[in-house]
Amino acid sequence: MTATTDRILGAGYMTLTAPAQSKIVDLIAQVEEDIQGVRVYATAGSCSGVGFGMTFTDQIDETDNVLECDGFKVVIDDGAVPHLQGVEIDYVDRGDGTSVFKFNNVAPVKDESACGSCASASTCSS
Repeated sequence: MTATTDRILGAGYMTLTAPAQSKIVDLIAQVEEDIQGVRVYATAGSCSGVGFGMTFTDQIDETDNVLECDGFKVVIDDGAVPHLQGVEIDYVDRGDGTSVFKFNNVAPVKDESACGSCASASTCSS
C-alpha cells in the first residue's frame, strides 16, 4: 500500500542532513528485505517528554505520512507528526568507533513528566 498524495509531507516539514541521508541509503542497501522506507516514531519518556527512534518498514499504510528523500522514504504515523515538525535528523560519526543518528531542534514538551529545560538527554542539566 502506498500513501495518498494528501499524506505526502512537504520538504520543509522535517530535514535530514546529507550525512544522515547517505547513511540511511547505505543501511537500506545492506538489508536483503523489501524495505519501503524508514519509519520515524515518537515515544513517551525522554527528558523532553518525547523520545524518537527509527526503524526500517516494509509497509506504508494509508494513515502514514511520507517525506520523500533521495533514494528512500521517511514514514511517520499521525501521532508523531506534531512532534517532528522542524526537526533535523543528523548522522554523527564520533570518531571513536561509535556513531549515532541525532534529532536536533526538538521542542520540549511542557508537562509533569518532562523536566522542560532541554530537548535531549545529552543536553539535560537536571
